[in-house]
Amino acid sequence: MDIVAALFIEAIDYSSAFPGGPTRFDLSGVHFSATPPSEPPVTLTPHMVVMVRCPPDEDGNGVLEVVFHRDGEQVARNVQPLQVAAGKFSYRLVRAELEMPDYGTVEAHCRIGGGHTTVVPYTLVPGPAAEPAAPIAPAGTEAGAE
Repeated sequence: MDIVAALFIEAIDYSSAFPGGPTRFDLSGVHFSATPPSEPPVTLTPHMVVMVRCPPDEDGNGVLEVVFHRDGEQVARNVQPLQVAAGKFSYRLVRAELEMPDYGTVEAHCRIGGGHTTVVPYTLVPGPAAEPAAPIAPAGTEAGAE
C-alpha cells in the first residue's frame, strides 16, 4: 500500500455522485502551521488525514504508523490497523496530543509497515503582535491637535 497524501486539516467530508460511483473527498482548513491559543507552553491536538491506496495486486492489510518528532526526539506516536480493498483508496484520521514548550516545528513521520516514510511538518508560530493603544487625549482637547 502507498500513502498518497498526509495533511493537517480542520475538516473532511466525502460523497459520491451515485451509489457505487467515484468518491470525492472534500478537505477544508488544510494547514502546516498554527498560532497557539495562548503563549507556550501549550498542548495542541491537530488533526491529520492520511490518504492511502492499495494496488490491485496487494491484499490491503497493513499497519499505519505516525511518529511525531521535535528536535530529533519522539514526542507522540499513533499506530492503527489499515485495511483497504485491492485497487481502492481509503483514509485514516490521526490525532496526537502534542506538548509544545515553545514555538517551533514538529514533524509527523508517516509510514505503512516498513515502507517509505512521508514527513509532514506542523509549525507553531506566534500570532500578530498586539497594537499599542492610541494615546488618550485630555478632556476638552482633540487628539492630535496642537
